[in-house]
Amino acid sequence: MCPECQAALIHEPIIQHDPLPPLLGVGALGAFDGVIQTAVHALKYDHITDLADVLGGLLADLLRQAAWPQATIVPVPLHSSRLQQRGFNQAALLGRAIARNLGWPFDEHLLSRVRQTASQVGLGYHERQVNVRDAFAVEHPDRVQGASFLLVDDVYTTGATLHECAACLAEQGASAVRAVVVGRAGFAGG
Repeated sequence: MCPECQAALIHEPIIQHDPLPPLLGVGALGAFDGVIQTAVHALKYDHITDLADVLGGLLADLLRQAAWPQATIVPVPLHSSRLQQRGFNQAALLGRAIARNLGWPFDEHLLSRVRQTASQVGLGYHERQVNVRDAFAVEHPDRVQGASFLLVDDVYTTGATLHECAACLAEQGASAVRAVVVGRAGFAGG
């Protein structure tokens, strides 16, 4: 990634506290447009997976700046059919890169997507909530009680997916759940 594009990725980071309980905070490199949108699409749809290392490194820098406490990094899981179709989980690639940069634990198999959902693209707020309801499960409840977690995904739009994942962890006794994403869609401040 050229220096100009990399600089464009980090000029307006977004940190929002208590965006949608039980999430305690969501951090993003910036709004989901321009270079950020191009980078996410290149990673996700053009399979330029090396971008995950660059984006994950920038997300790790964002976490250092936010001074969030260490947590186990958990990527938002894909359903097995979507994972097979795409060949990789972009959230897991981002999460691994963050973990390498920060030295934090990474647990790719703590959450699973137990129900295949429709693509969230084009769905409204309430449709997104219904679409992901009961779509996730904690695979290892013994790893959750009293622990802190950092969810990782590529884009935050309405927060429905991250909220559902956070709720699963909170129900099993997680002490804190935060999230980071590359881009924040429709962010108007706050």
